[in-house]
Amino acid sequence: MAYPAQLGFQDAASPIMEELMYFHDHTLMIVFLISSLVLYIISLMLTTELTHTSTMDAQEVETVWTILPAVILILIALPSLRILYMMDEITTPSLTLKTMGHQWYWSYEYTDYESLCFDSYMTPPLELDPGELRLLEVDNRVVLPTEMSIRMLISSEDVLHSWTVPSLGVKTDAIPGRLNQATFMTSRPGIYYGQCSEICGANHSFMPIVLEL
Repeated sequence: MAYPAQLGFQDAASPIMEELMYFHDHTLMIVFLISSLVLYIISLMLTTELTHTSTMDAQEVETVWTILPAVILILIALPSLRILYMMDEITTPSLTLKTMGHQWYWSYEYTDYESLCFDSYMTPPLELDPGELRLLEVDNRVVLPTEMSIRMLISSEDVLHSWTVPSLGVKTDAIPGRLNQATFMTSRPGIYYGQCSEICGANHSFMPIVLEL
């Protein structure tokens, strides 16, 4: 769960989110080093009168500033592709949950069980119990097992929606007429919050998601 003035990600609750956070730190360090080098060179050029005219025509310098960015891009691309394939990897699920987006609520169906479906609406502020979160609580939470592979089948009945839970590293669009799939596995029990991340209309910000694991 996020807290006020938070600058980083929420605590990871799934292996995929942990990998995404590692990749973020890896890429951010590369960006930091590049920015520091550029700032150092700019400050050096502004504070010194020494110039090397032969440097501007040096073949070696041109070779270095062509190859070095290519190497840096490879160092970013390889981990990125690895995580991309991990996110799209299809395993044998222990449970399948079908999610349908509506204006403006979610409906869920446990397809492995007969007639087990329900709608999930945001709890109005006047009906909140002490300790519950405004604009994030729902009347019916989704209950899922921990440390088991969960398959989400996500679609929409009307307009574009996006089923998103930041702590799990899951963000999948709900598109009318198309069935999208997402697979995740939680590493620890807890209550995880998310929201629709697509601008789907006037009540777009009132489509919370609550998972109880």
